[in-house]
Amino acid sequence: MRKLAFILSLLAGPAFASGLQIEVEGEANGTITVDLREDLAPGHVEQITALAADGAYDGVVFHRVIEGFMAQTGDVQFGKIGGDMSRAGTGASDRPDLKAEFSKERFLRGVVGMARAQNPDSANSQFFIMFAPGEFLNGQYTIVGEVTDGMDVVDAIKRGNGPNGAVIGRPDVMKKVTVIE
Repeated sequence: MRKLAFILSLLAGPAFASGLQIEVEGEANGTITVDLREDLAPGHVEQITALAADGAYDGVVFHRVIEGFMAQTGDVQFGKIGGDMSRAGTGASDRPDLKAEFSKERFLRGVVGMARAQNPDSANSQFFIMFAPGEFLNGQYTIVGEVTDGMDVVDAIKRGNGPNGAVIGRPDVMKKVTVIE
């Protein structure tokens, strides 16, 4: 029986089912590749890949960037370049909010997590990329992926100001987000 389980796991392939290629423009310029963890968060992965495939993330800014912590983006409602940046980070998509898919995985450098409000079941379209470990997030936020290429681009994203990390002036933008296999 153990042998059969091992063979089935090999046939299932890697834990990364699909990914995203994020073309960043601004102070940071280049491409970030994210492997998505469908095995950890199938509902969240389905939501963000659907939004990416629809072009919803194209032109969305990194609105909240905190040195030594993370860069947040994905507000497809209010976070588009050229929009009213005072509302960036308060919006979502027209898709329903998601039930939390917490795991035992750890928030380490390069991990991608879903942003949410106080309610654990309020993640929708926004996500963040960790600059450094954030163990205090473990078991509190859904992990959806991991940066496998382009951490130098992540590290170059324009930082925000103050404790909330709001980016002043022209924030860096996800020029194009593509779903990859």
